[in-house]
Amino acid sequence: MRGTTGGLQSARPLGETVPAVYQQDWYTQQLCAAFDEVLAPVFTTLDSFSAYLDPHTAPDDMLGWLAGWIGLTFTGHETPARKRDLIVAGIRTLAARGTARGVREAVAAVFDVEPEIEESGGITASTTPGTPSPGNPHPLLTVRLVVADRSAIDERRLEALVEAVTPAHIPHHVEVVAATAVDG
Repeated sequence: MRGTTGGLQSARPLGETVPAVYQQDWYTQQLCAAFDEVLAPVFTTLDSFSAYLDPHTAPDDMLGWLAGWIGLTFTGHETPARKRDLIVAGIRTLAARGTARGVREAVAAVFDVEPEIEESGGITASTTPGTPSPGNPHPLLTVRLVVADRSAIDERRLEALVEAVTPAHIPHHVEVVAATAVDG
């Protein structure tokens, strides 16, 4: 939770904005000073709001809030620098969400491993009627991670990530394969 900042001065004190007849009145100036003390943090926050929306400049305790805007959740073990990197990657992949490229970028950003993506579909254009469609008529997306140590990958987390970035109508299959099993 954000705290208060003691001694924060208002950029535009209210006492200067009252009519001239009240600018010399001690009670009016005290009342305005009390409002300034309460409103200065609000105005300062609003003036710097764009910094809260930038993952590079947002305060560490605001990164979870910022990640929530793009549907990103953290496990609680990430450093602030890693959180910032994940938010940047999440923003970058939003435009490609639901595509093979978007799935690839999301998995690579979270697990630091480039996945193999297999799609069952295809597209073609033909002027000849009856031309067979490429691919399989039953959609399936396979995401495969080839890693040295299978136990280093949380398969439930991988499954949840692929589920989140894959269109709801496309079934998917997730595989984590040891590098030696693929090489041999």
